[in-house]
Amino acid sequence: MSKSSRRSGRRVPPIGQPAGRPSPSGSGAPSPAGAADRPGPRPSTSPTGTPRVGRRERPRYARQSVFERFRTLIVGGVVVALIGLVGAFLFLGASQPVYACTTDWVPDPTPTPGAGSSPRLGYVQPDQGRLHGAEAGQTFTLCPPASGTHYNIQGRGPIRAGVYGPDDTSVAIPQGWLHNLEHGSLVVLYRCDDSTDACEESGQAAMRALYGSFPDSPVCGIPPGTESPVFARFDEMAFPYAALVWGRVLPMETWDPDLILDFWQREGERTNPERAPGCPFPTDAPPSASPTVSPSAEPSASPNAEPSPSAS
Repeated sequence: MSKSSRRSGRRVPPIGQPAGRPSPSGSGAPSPAGAADRPGPRPSTSPTGTPRVGRRERPRYARQSVFERFRTLIVGGVVVALIGLVGAFLFLGASQPVYACTTDWVPDPTPTPGAGSSPRLGYVQPDQGRLHGAEAGQTFTLCPPASGTHYNIQGRGPIRAGVYGPDDTSVAIPQGWLHNLEHGSLVVLYRCDDSTDACEESGQAAMRALYGSFPDSPVCGIPPGTESPVFARFDEMAFPYAALVWGRVLPMETWDPDLILDFWQREGERTNPERAPGCPFPTDAPPSASPTVSPSAEPSASPNAEPSPSAS
């Protein structure tokens, strides 16, 4: 053995024998050719030093559907759409008029009464029915209506007697005070425009003065203040003022409290189909005012203390 071989400590294989790894037995025999190029077993990394059994596999995830991937966006879009629909419904409900009129009624001229006859005040209006069950957006064929479908809901129809101001339009509407007419009340309507001072303080004060001096009803003797009289704003009519009993209208171009009281004494409680308890139908009532059976099977509601008119 040469000196260089002893210094390096390496075993020099014989000439012609390929170099290789020592045999596993430690005999020093070289490994077969090419064994050095094959990777050996990986050292164990377990705490005990023993080789791990099997191979750790990467977890596999199922492919998500389109709905699962975009669930938040889809649900959020549906919620936004529902909120939009509800908002649109509320907006349309709020913007819908409480009532509507097909025609501003103008009475036909009547013949001059004969000699010795007692003239009637006001004009008979064609009957528009008297069903209970009006809804918001109710349409009346003739306005101001002296009959027609109306509320039978406590506090909404019939309504409390009193002077309702120009802004009291949530309760003092035809669907409410038509039920007052059906019970025999008087309703006085006024229009808000430049032709009258009805919506000014002076005009409202004149109505309050008439209300404060109003007499008992002409047939049943009912004191004022429960259902009669009612003063309410109504712009959809061809005249500035009107006094109404059931089925009959007295148009007025100017404010005339004496004419209103005369109309009430002559025509009040003579045409209304629903009578107060214990009050007979008057013998001097016109034939067309005979009581009839209500087409609604519901009992009539009584007015409630709330809401009340702004002034009385």
